[in-house]
Amino acid sequence: MHKYILRRILLLIPVTIGVTFIVYSIMYFTPGDPAMIMLGENAPEAELIKLREEMGLNDPFIVQYGRFLKNAVQGDFGRSYSTKKPVFDEVFSRFPATLKLTVAGLAIALVIGIPVGIISATKQYSLMDSVSMILALLGVSMPNFWLGLMLILLFSVKLGLLPSGGDAGFSAMILPAITLGTGVAAIITRMTRSSMLEVIRQDYIRTARAKGVKEKKVINKHALKNALIPIVTVVGLQFGSLLGGAVLTENVFSWPGVGRLMVDAIKQKDTPMVLASVIFISVTFSIVNLVVDILYAYLDPRIKSQYS
Repeated sequence: MHKYILRRILLLIPVTIGVTFIVYSIMYFTPGDPAMIMLGENAPEAELIKLREEMGLNDPFIVQYGRFLKNAVQGDFGRSYSTKKPVFDEVFSRFPATLKLTVAGLAIALVIGIPVGIISATKQYSLMDSVSMILALLGVSMPNFWLGLMLILLFSVKLGLLPSGGDAGFSAMILPAITLGTGVAAIITRMTRSSMLEVIRQDYIRTARAKGVKEKKVINKHALKNALIPIVTVVGLQFGSLLGGAVLTENVFSWPGVGRLMVDAIKQKDTPMVLASVIFISVTFSIVNLVVDILYAYLDPRIKSQYS
């Protein structure tokens, strides 16, 4: 396992370089002048030329990207064009809000998705199964931003029960967490049902039932444990996706997280801030996937034996 973990960590290097190259290319060729954004449209041309020269914006693309990589290796990811602060300081200051929202959304998804998926599998083709699968299909199909706006209209505008945005306590987190968790809950429900259906048809499940083992124990101890690997895979991927994919939700609810920071940076063509946000999210996503792979070994000893 140690060699496997080390190999996965080393693979982060080419992945990160590839991600930064793509994002840097997009930001470079996107219309807009960071110098004009910083000084304003009415700034004198002489000041604009001077600022572009100071920032190295007149250099060729490959020179600018090479300079970024050289500084990044040394731990210097640059300063924000708009705030003049180190970009990673700002990303780290926003990350706790994103993590809190992600954990809340995933908790809602797990509380709903796994029990409903188990019930659907054990009562296949029943009314409960049909209703849960229809709701899961709706949950997967609904865009996060649309659901968020509908929740704001209902619970904030019409009923006045919950705040429509910001991070002012537990009540402000309810609507964005539900918005994030709904789609993930639908995915987990479908995966849990599919995985459980495959397991409960196995011979050892029929043997356990034939021996008189209680149905609750058969499902929870024998079936669910062996159905967990694909479920854990989906949960891990969704957790990583929520960390990077909460962009729309954070903007709809004015949540002060990394996603909103990234969108604001894109509007201002703040390339260092965008790159720092993307690098942070991509590395976090890769680490989450590594943790999921390690969990496989503890869920299924056969997998651990492959690395020993």
